Amino acid sequence: MWQDILLVIIGLLVGLIAGFFFARKYMKKYLRQNPPINEKMIEAMMSSMGRKPSQKQVKQVMAQMNRFNK
Repeated sequence: MWQDILLVIIGLLVGLIAGFFFARKYMKKYLRQNPPINEKMIEAMMSSMGRKPSQKQVKQVMAQMNRFNK
């Protein structure tokens, strides 16, 4: 009886630890393939639309993006 309970608890702990490391590795790979947007990306996007953005405009867009992601 006690051995069964102990095995279940050990199994849960091993599963949690393995899940943590798997999720960590997956997120690192995902962020490497899909980096979060930065100011240079916003500048490039606005330039491709035919306008030269000022630094103030870039900062405003970044602030909007950060507010949206929260």
